[in-house]
Amino acid sequence: MPQNALTGRLKALIVFRAVFIKLLLGSSYLFKIEYFFSAPASVLSQFIIFLYVLTIIYSLLITRVKNLFLFAYVQLVLDVFSEIALVYITGGIESWFSFTLILTVLSSSIVLNRKAGFVVASLSSILYGGLLDLQFYGILPIAHDASIPGREFFYNIFIHMLSFYITAFLVGYLSSRLERTVLKLEEKDTHLKDLEFFNIKVIESLPSGLFTTDRDGNVLLFNKAAERITGVRREKVINGTIDVALPFLEFPFRKGRFEHTLETEASAKIIGITISVLKGISGNETGFIGVFQDLTQLKTLEAEVKQKEKWAAIGELSANIAHEIRNPLASMRSSIEMLMEEKIPPKYRGKLMNIALSEMTRLNDIITDFLTYSSPKSLDIQKSDLHLLLDETLSLLNNVEQNKGNISIKKGFAGALIIDADPQKIKQVFWNLGVNAIEAMRDGGELVVSTQSDAHSVRVIFSDTGVGMDTSTVEKIFFPFFTTKDRGTGLGLSIAYRIVEEHEGRLIVHSVPGIKTTFEIILNKEYGRH
Repeated sequence: MPQNALTGRLKALIVFRAVFIKLLLGSSYLFKIEYFFSAPASVLSQFIIFLYVLTIIYSLLITRVKNLFLFAYVQLVLDVFSEIALVYITGGIESWFSFTLILTVLSSSIVLNRKAGFVVASLSSILYGGLLDLQFYGILPIAHDASIPGREFFYNIFIHMLSFYITAFLVGYLSSRLERTVLKLEEKDTHLKDLEFFNIKVIESLPSGLFTTDRDGNVLLFNKAAERITGVRREKVINGTIDVALPFLEFPFRKGRFEHTLETEASAKIIGITISVLKGISGNETGFIGVFQDLTQLKTLEAEVKQKEKWAAIGELSANIAHEIRNPLASMRSSIEMLMEEKIPPKYRGKLMNIALSEMTRLNDIITDFLTYSSPKSLDIQKSDLHLLLDETLSLLNNVEQNKGNISIKKGFAGALIIDADPQKIKQVFWNLGVNAIEAMRDGGELVVSTQSDAHSVRVIFSDTGVGMDTSTVEKIFFPFFTTKDRGTGLGLSIAYRIVEEHEGRLIVHSVPGIKTTFEIILNKEYGRH
């Protein structure tokens, strides 16, 4: 048992003893109770004074004694002897104070342990039984009613002994159970404190700013990283509102991830913050939690990377443009040079002229597509029936030059589907994807065009049974001038991707080599809704 706990119990025992002496024994004078004294009446007064003195001595020694366990045993044993003396001077078998022995047995089990309870119960049984035997045989001059038979003496001793041991057993059992429970609670309390300390260390060590609030928006926690990022001490924020440190946050909070600019004395910082609901163990909402980072340096690095990527893309694009333009120019130059020699038979001159004109047309197509990709016109957003635009596009696809009649085009949509879009540009997306799918099915196949819709967005799916693409090709499919075909500028899919981006949508491709390719366009029903 810990010393502090034993000291506390001994102090409680001393206080209880003092109160008992004052109330129980002192009340006998108040009510003028008479006993069958075997000694003069003044003995009771002297006995009470003795107990008071003994209690004072205990109080003085409790902070000086090193072996508190032995000190507790001494007190309890002296209590038993004092109670036997009290029973002696108040009538022996007829004494009203024999129950005090039970109180000492109870105290020993509580203050020390179960073993001490049985020791005190045994000592009380021996002394009390011996006192009554000596009274019965007249060895001790204790006055009592002579009419009391011997069997009542024996029965009184038996009942008291039984009471002592039962009290020792029950209280000892309960005390040991209580002590084990206290130890477990203390152990759990230690674990909880360790866990709390660990959580605090983790929270304070986070590189990201973190704060929590109650359901009314009052800040409960604000870690060191939050202080460092905002430049505001937690003392100014705790129990207040978070807008003291993050002025752009107002209660009630908008949940989710977003970015804002924080103006500080030193500079402006770009803050990325995530707000979510804070829930308790039971799952009930207890408040809000916010995690935020200073993204200024990251954004600067991203801008630098994008700038480098931009110049790299411009260089690659320039090389591709040069390559695409040189091919038709070379053909045109060769044809014109041969025509200028005037040695070409007349029957071949027409062919050379046709080659030159064809290459001019091809060159014009390249320039036109490139201008469409690099200098897009502003969108003309209007309410449009997406299914009607698809119907018009599919009708044209049935008659394109690349479709030799061995390709089946099926529709997976019906009725009207209204969205906000630029109808001409969306039709161009459908046309480019459709032509790309048909060109991928050189030996015939099936093109299925379907749509899916929910409350906020629509999906348009072009799925063909063409040659498919491997992973490396899929990664480059939207690059300008990238193509796997013998003909074409390689800008069709790039233009489609650009138009979908302008509509704040996404264009996704999934392909299995030799089996099929699926292009999926995801658009918002209402333009400008993210």
